[in-house]
Amino acid sequence: MTVETTPILLDIRQDVALLTAALMDINSVSGNEAALADAVESALRTIPGLRIVRDGDAIIARTELGRPERVILAGHLDTVPLPTVEGSLGTVPSTWESGVPGTGNLYGRGATDMKGGVAVQLALAATMFDGGAEPGKDVTFVFYDHEEVEAVKSGLGRLVRNHGHLLEGDFAILLEPTDGTVEGGCNGTSRFEATTVGEAAHSARAWMGSNAIHAAAPILSRLAAYEPRTVNVDGLDYRESLNAVKINGGTAGNVIPDRCVVEINYRFAPDKTPDQAEAHVRELLEGFDVVRTDAAAGARPGLNHPAAASFVAAVGAQPKPKYGWTDVARFSELGVPAVNFGPGDPLLAHKDNEHVDADAIRECLRALRSWLAD
Repeated sequence: MTVETTPILLDIRQDVALLTAALMDINSVSGNEAALADAVESALRTIPGLRIVRDGDAIIARTELGRPERVILAGHLDTVPLPTVEGSLGTVPSTWESGVPGTGNLYGRGATDMKGGVAVQLALAATMFDGGAEPGKDVTFVFYDHEEVEAVKSGLGRLVRNHGHLLEGDFAILLEPTDGTVEGGCNGTSRFEATTVGEAAHSARAWMGSNAIHAAAPILSRLAAYEPRTVNVDGLDYRESLNAVKINGGTAGNVIPDRCVVEINYRFAPDKTPDQAEAHVRELLEGFDVVRTDAAAGARPGLNHPAAASFVAAVGAQPKPKYGWTDVARFSELGVPAVNFGPGDPLLAHKDNEHVDADAIRECLRALRSWLAD
């Protein structure tokens, strides 16, 4: 028997901070974005002048005004899983610290990453044709699923494969949290497994075997001694990091382990390709069995592009590098210069006290609305 659910209605004309709370109140952990995608699509279809395309739980909404310049505004709908810590503020539904909706800090999962940015996208779409006005640029709004999980599931990646021609543009802005400052490009990321092999034996007769976990000690020593570099790329300083993030080995408490795997994550500056990053890791861990398990290229800042320069001037703050990987890299691969710009402190993303200030969301909306009108 099919169970019908009541569609969620979104008021995308309400105050953008209140809209952020409404988006957060819809549970959208990766893999569970359908209800939110339905609500976003329904709201967008009420706006005349937008061409809507739905692909799974991803949506593209485009103006087609024939402007000489097209800007892409993109944001993901999903969040990381809800916290399990009792008393955590990273919850659904959201909460206002002040007790007054629309005032002060808004707490809850997705507050910074990135329901505030999605709310700004929707608020812009809702009002861009008000009073007969039209934006000075053609705009493509992109809302997509599965950003917070492995790249193979990415909704944006699926849109690139299925509707790549609809993602063509002159400049893209990803509304990830940046504290209202333009963050250019992003670091690349890669993951590796370094494996050591020993010989199993009873721990009471350890000399009959060879301990694979002990054999992994030099791997950890090299990583601990490694000094990450800061690399200047097109005027921005990107900090790198290379770390062991997980270790797995052993079968039982009375067995000498015959295999140990150290998982490693390398965040590398956008001056190098994933293959160059891999070569760097292999050089550091020479003598060990190293396998690359995942990689995503970074993106150069692209701030010398005229559209990027005009946007930076409109925002008014000094641009910064993006240390984490974001989907600006996907747009960069498409030949579209892209930056990150959105409300909220990126250092709060995924934390149990994740929150965003209501006025920061409003200021982000103001800056984008003013720039798009030019």
